[in-house]
Amino acid sequence: MTEVKVHKTCADRFVEEEVSGDSLVAFKKTDILDLGIKHGPAVKIISYLESLRDGLQRDQFPAYVENWTKEQVHQWLLQHVNAYSKYAIRLQEEDVSGDCLVCFKKQDLLDLEVKSGPAVKILSNLRQLSKDQEPTLQPIPHNEQKEAPNPIQPEVSVAQTVASDPAEPFNTTEVQADKMLGKKSGKAQQQFKKASEEKKIDEPKPQNFKARRKETVVVNCLHCFTHIYTCFTNSINSFSSIFPYHVYFCNIEIFCNFNICLCASSTYCTSNQIGLNLILRLRLSAYVQTLNDVKLTKSSPEQVQYLKFLNKLKLFCVLDFDPDSNTQVGLCHSYRESRWANLHTPSQYQGQIDSVIKNLNLYKQTSWVFCNGRHDLEGDSNKELNYWNWLRKSCSDVEQLVSFICNPEVFLHGRSLIMFLLLSPVDSEKDPICDTYKAFMKHIEEEMIIHICESQSTYEKWKELIQEKLDFDIDPQSVYELSLSEVNGTVLALRPFSESSERLLPSSDSSFVVLKNKDEDLLTALDILCLNQCENIYEDKSPEFNDKRTKVEEEFYRGGKVKWWNFFFCDKDKQKPFIKRDKYENLKRMIRSELRESKEMCVLLNLFHNPGCGGTTLAMHVMWDLRKEIRCAVLKDNSLPMTEVAVQVVKLMKLENEKPCQVFLLIDDSKETENPYKLCNCIPQTVESHSNINVDKAQSCKVIILNCVRSQNPKDSYRRHNPSQYITASLSPEEQNEFEKKLNELRETHDTPENFYSFMIMKSNFDKKYIDDLVHNTLENFDFSSKNAKLFSFLALLNSYVQNQKSLALSVKIFLYEKDSLARGKMGVYEGIRILHSSIASACLEEFERSHSLKVSDITIEILHCDLFFSIELSKKIHGLNSTNVDCKAAKEGWFVREPFSPLIDKIHSEQGRQTVQQIFVKASTRFEKSLSIPQALARYLYIKEHDFPEALKWAEKAKNIKANPYTFDTIGQIHKSNLKSNNDRGKQETSCNPEDLNTNIKIASNAITAFKKAQELADSEEEPEEEPEEEPEEKAVDESDDFPQKSYHVQGYVGVLEIAFLVFEILSRLPFFDQSDPMKKMYFQRFLKKAIPITSVYKEDNERNNIYEEIIKEHERFLQNLKAEVKETFELLDSFFTYMKGRYPEFQRKISSLFKHYVSLFCNTPKEMKKEQQNNPNLNLKINIEEQRLFLEKNQADTFEIERITECYAYLQKQHHQLNDKKQKTKETINCILSNIVLYLLKPNSKHVKSIDSLSDLLSTTLQDVGLRYPFPDPYYLALLLFWPRTTEEDTEIATYVTAIRNSTRKYLTPLFQKRSTVAHLYLGKEKGLKRLVSKPQLDENFKKMHRETLAQLWRNGDIFKDKTIINRLQRVRGSIEQGEVFANYGKLKIPVRPALVHRVSGGFSTEKVSFYLGFAIKGPIAYDIQYEN
Repeated sequence: MTEVKVHKTCADRFVEEEVSGDSLVAFKKTDILDLGIKHGPAVKIISYLESLRDGLQRDQFPAYVENWTKEQVHQWLLQHVNAYSKYAIRLQEEDVSGDCLVCFKKQDLLDLEVKSGPAVKILSNLRQLSKDQEPTLQPIPHNEQKEAPNPIQPEVSVAQTVASDPAEPFNTTEVQADKMLGKKSGKAQQQFKKASEEKKIDEPKPQNFKARRKETVVVNCLHCFTHIYTCFTNSINSFSSIFPYHVYFCNIEIFCNFNICLCASSTYCTSNQIGLNLILRLRLSAYVQTLNDVKLTKSSPEQVQYLKFLNKLKLFCVLDFDPDSNTQVGLCHSYRESRWANLHTPSQYQGQIDSVIKNLNLYKQTSWVFCNGRHDLEGDSNKELNYWNWLRKSCSDVEQLVSFICNPEVFLHGRSLIMFLLLSPVDSEKDPICDTYKAFMKHIEEEMIIHICESQSTYEKWKELIQEKLDFDIDPQSVYELSLSEVNGTVLALRPFSESSERLLPSSDSSFVVLKNKDEDLLTALDILCLNQCENIYEDKSPEFNDKRTKVEEEFYRGGKVKWWNFFFCDKDKQKPFIKRDKYENLKRMIRSELRESKEMCVLLNLFHNPGCGGTTLAMHVMWDLRKEIRCAVLKDNSLPMTEVAVQVVKLMKLENEKPCQVFLLIDDSKETENPYKLCNCIPQTVESHSNINVDKAQSCKVIILNCVRSQNPKDSYRRHNPSQYITASLSPEEQNEFEKKLNELRETHDTPENFYSFMIMKSNFDKKYIDDLVHNTLENFDFSSKNAKLFSFLALLNSYVQNQKSLALSVKIFLYEKDSLARGKMGVYEGIRILHSSIASACLEEFERSHSLKVSDITIEILHCDLFFSIELSKKIHGLNSTNVDCKAAKEGWFVREPFSPLIDKIHSEQGRQTVQQIFVKASTRFEKSLSIPQALARYLYIKEHDFPEALKWAEKAKNIKANPYTFDTIGQIHKSNLKSNNDRGKQETSCNPEDLNTNIKIASNAITAFKKAQELADSEEEPEEEPEEEPEEKAVDESDDFPQKSYHVQGYVGVLEIAFLVFEILSRLPFFDQSDPMKKMYFQRFLKKAIPITSVYKEDNERNNIYEEIIKEHERFLQNLKAEVKETFELLDSFFTYMKGRYPEFQRKISSLFKHYVSLFCNTPKEMKKEQQNNPNLNLKINIEEQRLFLEKNQADTFEIERITECYAYLQKQHHQLNDKKQKTKETINCILSNIVLYLLKPNSKHVKSIDSLSDLLSTTLQDVGLRYPFPDPYYLALLLFWPRTTEEDTEIATYVTAIRNSTRKYLTPLFQKRSTVAHLYLGKEKGLKRLVSKPQLDENFKKMHRETLAQLWRNGDIFKDKTIINRLQRVRGSIEQGEVFANYGKLKIPVRPALVHRVSGGFSTEKVSFYLGFAIKGPIAYDIQYEN
């Protein structure tokens, strides 16, 4: 009573049972409970006994906690921990007061039937209580103290908060679902009655029930229809260490363990080695998955061998101050032997957060940052600096790096751990590590850093420096008496490292291989399913195993996405298998058939399914059962470039195996996109470009892509695509029996599975009456004027029309809690709400309209009206409404067709028409003032749906004024083009024409061409669009046009100009004096457009109408006579593309060819006509001769047999240049003259027509001076690469300038056409001098005459050609580097940017590496072949 301070009745029980001191020390908790003493006092007594017996100090908690009564503990659990009411009641019944609670361990709570999750949460919240600020506890009404929520319901947390208006007391408005659903009938009534009976929840009885009835109805619909989920936002856990000085950050993937070990930093502080071991084990138990930041000083080889535990951790970031770390004896080199890390510098962490994360592959791969030099690289910038130079030159970059890491959007406070691992002494504060530590302390709390030192002397000095400068005692956060070997062993002993955690993949001949950590590090796009997935984590049938199974099943059957764990647990219990859908065997058989019989290297299978009918689950079920036969993976991010995904798929194919293995890839695509088809085309190309893959072994070298696609009409989609499968929202009788059987199984392990509405909807065979009754009865007294009712209607709309459900989490949080209560989910975890099943959301919208006259347009406008729903925090996270309103992307390849507008807009348009649609767009435009996509979408709606061109133009101009980019100008051009086409079509139908129509149409055409030219100019512009400083980064994503996503505008502007020009030609050709059926009038038409004659010289009948036409054309004569020249120039541009590029786009070529044929028919005369014209004009002989030479060149430009004649022609034209005033023509002919000489030399080196290299160089230098660095075509800069490329020791050259110029030119005029296509390298850099150093591909092929053509082509594609000795002896290998993801050829201090021929040879993450390669010259610039890493 006096020491332990228990109640007198407890002490009396010990006296009654004659418990003396010597017997008391042997007591266990169960012995005390057997005395009839409740759990609270029992745990307290045992805690005191253990502290006395073992000499351990008890944990320290704020004094006010130990003074809490059991009622106050109850209040704290409900109001601050948000625990289930039944758990709070249970603790109160067991007399758990504050002084008892502080003695509790996890097992004590488990003994009270508190589940693991809530138990961990309670203890974590207890340890985080502040000594200075006591939480406010409010009395709980009597009716709530009896409440015991359904065990299957989510924790009180969000659901309970949803149930109450923020202005009202917490937990006061909850009313039973069965109370609200009194008018049910039939099947729905039975379901609700049974669920209500099984809940056994006492009903609260508010005094004014009627006044609150409408509000509480919405509460129940949220309880019934919503699923609460947790999403980790940028969860980075930190594990910092300093190997002389390193700091690690680590991601937390085990949330409960994190809560347990968080408070261990201070409570387990002790000076003996056992205590230090405990600190290390307990602090790291939460961080065994990922670490975020490490600092390193110089480490010895002896130390490196004891740091192998780092290889087992998923490190986020390492700050390394050892410049020799990447040499043979360094820690970085050792780490990279078994794990992948990108090598960075602090300056690479500057810029927008999203861009840095993407470029450096953060979260996906470890970032190893060299903070003070890097000796494995050459150059002064990589040398180690002394402290003062480091302070001046590098300190600010490191501080910015630390600031970036500690940014709340990157490093979540309270969820990250930084560990300093000191492997060598820090003797002075004048050390970069001290400045780095102080930089961290500016942003984070001291408790977030722990220190591990290699010796006590190192620790004492480090502690002294910290104490002196920061007045902080690091002793509670430090481990210093363990040797590095013991630290290594302690970490490796933690789960899962202490178990067999090797992940296995199937291999050839029924064998298997180990999936190495390093290989998995590199496959960032793929979630790989191993054949031993989920094994060796929990002991079968253990409490943890059963708890995990219960939790996973509940989450899935309540509407969450299926996990591999679901299949694993069902496999473990053969009596309760996972439900096999009828299409399971069909899909599985189809996949096996394609693997066995298809001759294609990559096969795309589509699985079309209604939303919410189990399509993705079926696909994953089949994949799970095939995981032991074929290598399986799920694409994590469908927005990645498909070329990058293809490279990773091919790497998975050949991992640890000489013979390629078959791969099964699942793409869970929420809607139809062209990405899977792109990927299917990319994979064979990637296989061909990889060495060591025998493409002849088609059976083993095969990829099956299963594209899981949501569709409103799966059967129709299935009929259009082969091979494919479909699954609909309809169960067969056999499937219904399986669902009934599964319900009975769930009743054995779950309290009320009837409340798993997602499961129950499927079990009812998606019975609309069941869903409608469920919704109708729940929404019986729905009142849209209440805040919670509005929230629910918002959820219904967004769940029905927004694809990305994750975006809803934060929106609901903000709407419910206002801005200052956002972080209710501790440690950066946001709890969100979504409706359980898409059919419930749709049914709710129907019920709103049917019973409450609330249309989707009303809800949309209300969302747009709600300021809180669009707060600053929310605008960064949710673009749902924007994406809902904006029209969908129209695919531009093959059969692929997409509706031009979103389903929401289509629905409102069909039901309510233009006025309502325009009202919504106008309201959205007011809400998103800086978003250009809203007015742009309205403009498209008006001209496509309504043909209201003037109004459409007004909104398109508004979008352009917000932000001028290719897409906004293109929309303006498209409006004018649509208007012009409409006028032209009408003109063809009319018998009599109004001359004023011509004036109108020419003006429209002029405006359209101006818009298309501006769009193309912006798309081709040299500089990137300027960022608006006040604009949030996410705004750019919102404004990304759905018609043309970023970086995909290509040449729509050029095509638009051509289309407008030919519409104008067609309109002009219908004029009486330009009639194409009359040869003479056609001749006048041609000569006028060729600027040969003015309109006044065109013969026409003298009448009023023709005179008006003439006046109109005179007004626009300059515009009209420039059209033909612009069309010719555009065709030349496209012709250049087809000359230099490897792209194969038959549809594009057909379209351009069709227009060109039209052009030829309009403007080109027959040879006879040209000869006759020559005879009739003898005074033009010289000019005609020149034209004949040019005609010959045009006709024979690709005829190598005539190369000497071609060269001779150009030489002749060069002599006549003094007579030529056309500077553009002169430049073009000079360039072709130089090029023809080079080609002639390669074919006939001894030809008398070949000029010397000095002569050619002088000619080129003069041309380059004339054209400057902004010539519209890349040809002169390509020649500069050939003639001016530096020698081995040459540093002072302008070649890098010409590389930049050729890139800019091709980006403007070639790259936009097909950005993802590479160009052909016609010439390669050899070892000779002069023109001899240029080696052509045919010359190299001469060495392989006996080889089959296709075999030789394969060697070129995969780069194996460069392993042949004859090639090695002929070509010059160039030394270079990879920096910021770009390859450079290095000549001393000169760095020349080059492009990699095979992208997969350059690893992602912007890692800085030393390389060498062979060099090829292409029209887009120099290309690096056979890139080899030196380290």
